[in-house]
Amino acid sequence: MTGIRDRAVGALAGLALGDALGMPTQSMSRRRIAERYGLVTGLLDAAADQPIAPGLPAGTVTDDTEQALLLARLLIDGAGHVDAVAFAEALSRWEEEMVRRGSADLLGPSTRRALQRLHAGEPPEESGRDGTTNGAAMRVAPVGIAVPVGDALLDAVVAAGRVTHNTGIGIAAAAAVAAAVSAGVAGAAQADALDEAERAAAAGAQRGHWRAGADVGARIRWVRGWVRGMGRAALTDAVVDVVGTSVAAQESVVAAFALVEALGSDPLDALTVAAGLGGDTDTIAAICGAVLGAHHGVAGLPADMLGTVCRVNRLDLAHVADGLLALRHRAEGGGAGGPGGGAV
Repeated sequence: MTGIRDRAVGALAGLALGDALGMPTQSMSRRRIAERYGLVTGLLDAAADQPIAPGLPAGTVTDDTEQALLLARLLIDGAGHVDAVAFAEALSRWEEEMVRRGSADLLGPSTRRALQRLHAGEPPEESGRDGTTNGAAMRVAPVGIAVPVGDALLDAVVAAGRVTHNTGIGIAAAAAVAAAVSAGVAGAAQADALDEAERAAAAGAQRGHWRAGADVGARIRWVRGWVRGMGRAALTDAVVDVVGTSVAAQESVVAAFALVEALGSDPLDALTVAAGLGGDTDTIAAICGAVLGAHHGVAGLPADMLGTVCRVNRLDLAHVADGLLALRHRAEGGGAGGPGGGAV
């Protein structure tokens, strides 16, 4: 039985591991991935013609992990509060650093548009009015670690994402991820954690600006029933051909939950399938990894691969998890259990 600290570290570690597995395949088609890399079974160096991360070494993480850790630091430094303008400024500085490094891994379309509006003088409540992509969902795992499931969690998700993704779709997707992570950290069974994700998505859809698009919670509920018991090949076809793997939240976030439902007993299997789907592979695998890491704990992830990811990126995930758990402990009135082992 894993302890709460092991599961909290596991959520961050699963996110980073999934992100690194999807790094060399991101923005490539499923066919091109197979031609270039074959079957993805572990960490890979990015090919020289990789469209986003050419030539990066195996184990390198992308914007998913870096922005999640950025949000985690703001949560910890702000005692659980995230100032929207400060977050926007931090994201701008992050992109400036990526440009300085010569990286093509920059801000996504919703975030970029929102920051441009904010810089032009629009208020944070309006800057994210068109944010329906997966940016808020990909970086929200720290909120799930820091806040127990409930109304306060949804409020925290909205606060963390409103500057870039203040739409029912964007909030619903982020709320689903945060709730699944939060429930997993608390020790919930996988099915119960996914039920919490559906409920949080339904509540999140009522927040923010309305934008036309499929209901995230309804799609998660549908896909869970559809893919349950599918074999790996049929599952991959279903996700790629019907669910979709684009940056749209109704596709990539739902795809991640499909893999959790179908392959959740084996995190590495789920994450390597995610890496081979094509499309926004790093984000799908990162979200899938965060949810499964919260459930299985860091002890349930492959230690050798995780060690490579932490070494290549100089990550101290246990320290971050401890800071987030301190926030959770206070939110629960001192009722969160003590450390349960696990360190990365």
